[in-house]
Amino acid sequence: MSRWIIALIIFSVVIFAVEFYAFQALKAITKNKLIKGIWIISAIAIYAYFLYVLYITPRSAGQTNTFQLAAGFMLTFLIPKLFLVVIMFGEDVFRVFRKGYSWVSPGVTADFESRRIFIAKIALGLAAIPFASFIYGIVQGRYNYKVLKYQLTFNDLPEAFDGFKITQISDIHSGSFTSKEKIQYGVDLINQQETDLMLFTGDLVNNMATEMDDWIDMFKTLDAPYGKFSVLGNHDYGDYVEWDSAEDKVKNFQAVKDIHPKIGFDLLLDEHRYIEKDGQRLALIGVENWGKGFNQAGDLQKASANVSKEDFKILMTHDPSHWEYQVKADDFNYHLTLSGHTHGLQMGIEIPGWFKWSPSQYIYKQWAGLYQEFGRYINVNRGFGYHAFPGRVGIWPEVTVIELKKGVKNS
Repeated sequence: MSRWIIALIIFSVVIFAVEFYAFQALKAITKNKLIKGIWIISAIAIYAYFLYVLYITPRSAGQTNTFQLAAGFMLTFLIPKLFLVVIMFGEDVFRVFRKGYSWVSPGVTADFESRRIFIAKIALGLAAIPFASFIYGIVQGRYNYKVLKYQLTFNDLPEAFDGFKITQISDIHSGSFTSKEKIQYGVDLINQQETDLMLFTGDLVNNMATEMDDWIDMFKTLDAPYGKFSVLGNHDYGDYVEWDSAEDKVKNFQAVKDIHPKIGFDLLLDEHRYIEKDGQRLALIGVENWGKGFNQAGDLQKASANVSKEDFKILMTHDPSHWEYQVKADDFNYHLTLSGHTHGLQMGIEIPGWFKWSPSQYIYKQWAGLYQEFGRYINVNRGFGYHAFPGRVGIWPEVTVIELKKGVKNS
């Protein structure tokens, strides 16, 4: 039996269990056959459509927009039902203990049925929140671009770069785009920041260079007076689709790299450049993808060759796990690292300055926003585009603006 059949069987059993248990909440509050019929038919239709799209989508096509939409609908209906399952299961556990207690205490009675109806109504009301959020995330959330601004102070920043501003974008994932109007709005928003330097930290496409064909003219309008520089992300290597031959994969990878100069970006492949201003300079270092559990093509030492330890250094590396495992404690002192990759899982809860949560945090120690250790910083950009799930819920697409400030050395 192939692993795909085993995975499908496990998936089917889990889905059936979730759906069966969630349906109990509906049955508790209504006996209307029409409502229950709509519930069952819609669930069957959504899972059948997902499996159909999964069946007809060849591995050579990767995650098409149709596949992402089918997956998005499935998650939109499935995740709220998980809320129902958790709440109703908790109620059942309570009932078991309460019933057992009533057996040993004859004087204790309880109206279990009315309590179950009440809990079911609460569960359905709470489940409506993620359901509405996912609908919004697909319709509008994936285009809800946010500009996040940071001011970072370094004592050893060259004086000429005091007030120097950098725009960081990441994870474009052009193969997921469907609306030119919305993407144009995002590109215009990037240009409106009017910063000095523009840096792109990888994942231009989902898999194939051709995904960028309709977007080159738009993205080449991005502008920054001190230049535009980029690195590769894990998706740019074409590792997530089946190719007819090894040569086709190599050709695609080269085509992806060739897109960067077409949109005006200097692609750094384990290389560095010096950004000069008023006779002073900072080192910009860019590595190929290096990620824990992912492609580890990046060579930090090669990229930093001929860079002085005393130079002020900005490192571009797509995956923040690189910073965690190789960069942050390196005494070569990479002052500021810029990454992306996580997307913040495209779903979570953020209340700026107070609360931030996403399932992504259980995978990555640095998963969204600014972090500092050893006097060094990393910014993990939440991404410009989206992938797999065609939406964003609570974790919005991001344009980062970082202003460098010169600190005063202690005497």
